[in-house]
Amino acid sequence: MSGSPVLALRDVTKSFGPVEVLHGVSLELRAGEVLALIGENGAGKSTTMKILAGYQPATSGKILLDGEEVTFDSLHEGEEAGIVMIHQEFNLAEQLTVEQNIFLGRELRRGWLLDKARMRRLTREYLDRVNCKVHPDTLVSRLSNSDKQMVEIAKALSRNARVLIMDEPTAVLTGAETRILFDQVRAMKNSGTAILFTSHKLGEVSEIADRVTVLRDGSVVHDGPAVEISEDAMATAMVGRDVSDLYPEKPADDVQSDVMLRVRGLDVPGHAAGIGFDLHRGEILGVAGLIGSGRTEAMEGLCGLRPARAERVEIGGDPVTISKPGDALDHGLCYLTEDRKLRGLLLDKGLRENLTLQALHKFGGYLIDRRAEERALDQAIADFDIRAGQRSMRVGNLSGGNQQKLLLAKVMQSEPRILIVDEPTRGIDIGTKQQIYTFLRKLADDGHGIIVISSEMQEVIGLADRVLVLRSGRLAATLDGDAISEDTIVRHAMGVGADSSERVA
Repeated sequence: MSGSPVLALRDVTKSFGPVEVLHGVSLELRAGEVLALIGENGAGKSTTMKILAGYQPATSGKILLDGEEVTFDSLHEGEEAGIVMIHQEFNLAEQLTVEQNIFLGRELRRGWLLDKARMRRLTREYLDRVNCKVHPDTLVSRLSNSDKQMVEIAKALSRNARVLIMDEPTAVLTGAETRILFDQVRAMKNSGTAILFTSHKLGEVSEIADRVTVLRDGSVVHDGPAVEISEDAMATAMVGRDVSDLYPEKPADDVQSDVMLRVRGLDVPGHAAGIGFDLHRGEILGVAGLIGSGRTEAMEGLCGLRPARAERVEIGGDPVTISKPGDALDHGLCYLTEDRKLRGLLLDKGLRENLTLQALHKFGGYLIDRRAEERALDQAIADFDIRAGQRSMRVGNLSGGNQQKLLLAKVMQSEPRILIVDEPTRGIDIGTKQQIYTFLRKLADDGHGIIVISSEMQEVIGLADRVLVLRSGRLAATLDGDAISEDTIVRHAMGVGADSSERVA
């Protein structure tokens, strides 16, 4: 892990119009080393990576490849130089097969014909290396997000990269899939590949990185060996303030209040059966479970987002029937999707259009009151600390954290009494996580009922007053107080726990 860097930036700046987003950034990628590039959403990480890979030109400064200054006019030129980037947003052709995606633009031939047999064999080899069991003929559009990510990684392996740039590669992976990925990262590192890795999961950074570079507001604020910086110090460097108190204080354990939502016998065909629970006013109820446990599907069924039936659903003590999302909204029940890019926001539209879309009735009838919309956007920007260069900018150009804050602001335009939030902080930096946790607790303190579905164990433990644990589509346990621990949740999720600590009548 010594010697001259394979790829480096020297005093690089980047401007979009009059706004400079990178300010004299310098970093080095060395053969056989993992460099973790971390920072808050909007700190400049994605822009830095895109400049390294040839997706965007720098405004000033130098890119050095093997010590020689180079200019990449396209991502193709970057890949020709051995620089491969795995994007946070999937860079796959949805209507092509897995095999076609892996060899897209670099198909193998035997004379005038495609060498399909060899491409099939190599595709299977690359997929096996990441323990991905999907068939090479499967259309990408039919894959889960985690399988798509493993296909992206397999595609990168097929490039034999000298430099591999990985933008949030574990955001949609399970713990087991992350371990498989890290095994591949270590193998590539041992073979001499230079690797740049970004993640908002600082435990992963400590585990896999040899060096850590921290960006804040477009500038490098730390660069050094990973063993010399703790996770707390990383977080403080990223946000410029102490974030040791990540989760807001919970109310006293013995506080009881009115039941806002009562669910009995909720069935979502093929996903969940017999789900029953109560949600109290002012409570944050966590929903935990392994992938495939039916967490998301159960709550989508409750909100009318997928076919479901229930023996009884009460909101505020009154029986209700919810067969479509509009019914849920009419009763003050709102669902915030885990997939903000595909199902939550219109990425090609501006902030105003996204903010008011779900509650257009508040802003006029046949004609929309644009001034009222702008006032609502003013308030949302202030309340949720949404940071955008321009109000008219495409939402797709916002950082992930600002997209999530805009999505929260959007659903709150409907003035829900009960809010279901699925994966509230996936792919979000620690500073924005703290803001979102504080907002959710304030909502609960103001009398709302909050349900949080999360695959991050510490998030469930740190945020929730009670926890529902699902296993194979059924409620395995309802935990509160000291019973909310990682060990207890995992045992119930895997089917090796004791009986539920709380029965639902």
